[in-house]
Amino acid sequence: MANKINGSDTFSSLPSQVDLELLEALLEPEDATYPWNPGDEESEAYFQELEQQFGMPDLEEEELMRRSPDFYSRLDTLWSDITSTPEYNDNRQQTVVLNLQETLRNSFSTCIPQVLLNAIATKAAEIFAARQLISEQLVECVQTVLPSWGTEDLLVLARPFAYAMRSSESQNAASAISNLQNSEWTALSEVEKAKVSLAIASYAFTQLNKSESEI
Repeated sequence: MANKINGSDTFSSLPSQVDLELLEALLEPEDATYPWNPGDEESEAYFQELEQQFGMPDLEEEELMRRSPDFYSRLDTLWSDITSTPEYNDNRQQTVVLNLQETLRNSFSTCIPQVLLNAIATKAAEIFAARQLISEQLVECVQTVLPSWGTEDLLVLARPFAYAMRSSESQNAASAISNLQNSEWTALSEVEKAKVSLAIASYAFTQLNKSESEI
């Protein structure tokens, strides 16, 4: 029994392969091991040898100038592949809508129902990039919350706001709803509701234009 125990102890004390490799590295001559102090003068030759083995040959400035357009063109291609994916576009569109909804709520929620503001923001973000006349975009946006209004009638009311947007005149939507004062949305006439909705839509498109210019 004692012999078996002694044999087991002897077996467990044998060095592993890792131990042997570490011991071999420690016993190697100093010039064959890694220079742990790169500041030593003797280390310079070691690092130069590594650079020759693994480093790329130095490129002339002319060669770099010749290759750089291809490099940046490839980066643009890769980026466009990423940004054109449906998932990326969906996430970006959702972010735009949520930010615009928050902006409208912060500006007009005290006098306009939140559900109407959210609907205007969603529609404005959806048709923002469409190639339509500004007045047509305003009308389409407002019809989301005022479906009983005819297109021609809304176009007449939308002209002042469309003109202000085209000429970059400062027309704050708050001025168009100043007549609300302490009135409730439900107490407004249909014409007043249409004008206020158009003002908020024009404000929404202005915010979208600002956001796009900052990208």
